[in-house]
Amino acid sequence: MDTAMSTAISADQDARWTSVVARDASADGTFVYSVRSTGVYCRPSCPARHANPANVEFHATPKDAERSGFRPCKRCKPNDMGLAERQAAAVADICRFIETADHVPSLDALSKRARMSAYHFHRVFKAVTGVTPAAYARSERAKRLREGLACEQSVTAAIYGAGFNSNSRFYEKSDAVLGMKPSEYRAGGANTAILFSVGECSLGSILVARSARGVCAIFLGDEPDALLHELEDRFPKARLIGGDEDFEKLVAKVVGFVEEPKKGLGLPLDVRGTAFQQRVWRALQQIPVGKTVSYAELAKRIGAPKAVRAVANACGANAIAVAIPCHRVVHKDGTESGYRWGIARKRALLKREKAA
Repeated sequence: MDTAMSTAISADQDARWTSVVARDASADGTFVYSVRSTGVYCRPSCPARHANPANVEFHATPKDAERSGFRPCKRCKPNDMGLAERQAAAVADICRFIETADHVPSLDALSKRARMSAYHFHRVFKAVTGVTPAAYARSERAKRLREGLACEQSVTAAIYGAGFNSNSRFYEKSDAVLGMKPSEYRAGGANTAILFSVGECSLGSILVARSARGVCAIFLGDEPDALLHELEDRFPKARLIGGDEDFEKLVAKVVGFVEEPKKGLGLPLDVRGTAFQQRVWRALQQIPVGKTVSYAELAKRIGAPKAVRAVANACGANAIAVAIPCHRVVHKDGTESGYRWGIARKRALLKREKAA
């Protein structure tokens, strides 16, 4: 929210005020706040006495605050790059280096580039990104492979172009990397069959889809046609096949879980996402029915306390509603935040689970 908009509501009604009150260092670098009565602006973690919210405005960057006539606080020095920001900048440089390298760089090479010991670099990288350097490199190589399969003249050229040293080494891991054979991926998943069916539940329409590996989508919405279009967009070249009578039993099981969450689901899932997203989704599955956690707490649980924003993005990217319960993540103050399938459905799910 820019300064021009922040005056429309009191600062204590803005979610960012919670970070200021908590002096949350993880929010440093995401915004600054200014105090009209003193003419200064500060980091969220500033140790100075809290200002009257009526005198507070929020700004995206220090430059925005300075353009509005405020000067930097001498205690927290919001216009200087702090340790966390310096580490984030170093990690961002390493990420770009990994993304452009011909092969996966070694930990020693990456730590020397970052001017840190290997142990310290490994810990800092994981804290900032939520994954280890090796996991990030594997994810980037898989991304490069998917892009190469779409444009290279042969599968072999795409494999070597992505940094795999040999065909045999890649084919050992191809299913984990792509979720299917390279030739099938190259054809846009054209040979991948996905069964689906649309039903109704107390939350509206529900679409359930399953590949050979497990449930790959659970969508909630108002219009069945819209859910089907979303499935088509997610798997543009797969063979979408309407479910038979046996598949309807699976849909009924999912609907039953929505209505009575303590029943449990116990279905195999076909989870497709980056290494970081999958870590977040696994952590979501460990939140008990009837319980909630904040985005910051979830980030701590996966060992990436500084990656709160990335955690929120991973929750938003989840395509398997309810089975991967991203609805159980809320703001620090306990209020519900955004939900891919509508905040009203999130509130209904949480209310139902707490009553179960």
